[in-house]
Amino acid sequence: MKKVLFMQPIYPTGVEWLKGKVEFAEPPKDAYDPESVKRAVAEAQGVIVRVAPFTGEMVRAAPRLEVIGRYGVGVDNVDVDTATRLGIPVVYTPLGNYESVAESAIGMMLALAKKLPEADRASRSGNYQARLSFIAMELRGKVLGVVGLGRVGGRVAEIAGRGLEMKTVTYDPYIPQERAASLRAELVDNLDDLLRRADIVTLHTPLTPETRHLIGGRELALMKPTAFLINTARGAVVDEAALIEALREGRIAGAGLDVFEPEPPRPDNPLFAMENVILAPHVAAHTTEALGRVSLTVCQQVYKVLSGERPDFIANPEVWGSRGAKG
Repeated sequence: MKKVLFMQPIYPTGVEWLKGKVEFAEPPKDAYDPESVKRAVAEAQGVIVRVAPFTGEMVRAAPRLEVIGRYGVGVDNVDVDTATRLGIPVVYTPLGNYESVAESAIGMMLALAKKLPEADRASRSGNYQARLSFIAMELRGKVLGVVGLGRVGGRVAEIAGRGLEMKTVTYDPYIPQERAASLRAELVDNLDDLLRRADIVTLHTPLTPETRHLIGGRELALMKPTAFLINTARGAVVDEAALIEALREGRIAGAGLDVFEPEPPRPDNPLFAMENVILAPHVAAHTTEALGRVSLTVCQQVYKVLSGERPDFIANPEVWGSRGAKG
């Protein structure tokens, strides 16, 4: 049997499916320690990566490696370039968690608009009279700016438009007008236009060199002082230092963040002390349904490659037919 290494524990659905099909390698003692990972991966034919980085150095330390599986949608924590040069397919799960992430983004919007964290704190502290000065916001008729109209962004636009009757504008240079029209969204030509108009900006782009710090100080200055920023994509899509400054100075009203730059965030991160921010530890996709789908999908994709079959979801399709791809 071929050996598969789980860099970090994953939801059990896929693990159970793999039992009897592969041998499970001993996991690293610390998935964030390069030496520990290199020792663990040395004999593996397959590796499944969760959130810890899987660097080029780690890829090169695994001479028998045939496939890298990413437990999730993005592959930014995997050195895909090195894997590609060595002919190793990188498989992932683009369909597994988009509904859960979209619902989480909507939940953050509602929590910010309705000031639910403030209401919760007032109630717990016995300040019931806070209700006399408590003023929230309706979302109906407000402008939602969706940056990235892929599966997650599209689902957010659909829920917000049809369920909350929000007006959606979207910026995504890679989608056709027909895609936006099907979701009742107005496709704009530039990000600045969206930022100026939106009451809520929600980010749904992968992390690439093009999108790193896509939202920085200049972009935040374009937003309305009453606007909220939601990020359930990747922390580095936003310049976190610039965001902290904008929040401190009241240049935007608040933010909902499921992701940080870096991850995990440092204990002294100023965001922790801000009452106009909702924070979560990168759990937007952590539902029973999504975790089960992602777990099963990534394990099935890894096993396909190990069995010589072409996988359904491959981040570097150009390697198929070279090292590690037998089909």
